[in-house]
Amino acid sequence: MSIETEYSKSQLALRNGQDKPEIWVAYQGIIYEVSASRLWRNGKHYEHWAGQDLTAELADAPHTAQVFEKFKVVGKLKKTL
Repeated sequence: MSIETEYSKSQLALRNGQDKPEIWVAYQGIIYEVSASRLWRNGKHYEHWAGQDLTAELADAPHTAQVFEKFKVVGKLKKTL
């Protein structure tokens, strides 16, 4: 998988750590694999659930967007009209 691979919001939603074993989140249109992070165990990280676009939620986080640099990029989020 690469950044050229596009996934819909419904495909992202399945990677929530519950429906499928993968735990993915999106930020600014890029989808990251966060399964290896103990902070995302079972698809939940504090008040946030995996399988979603977390772009708007980052403002409430105690960290910056640099946190995503340590995770593998699996693709990009399809733009919806």
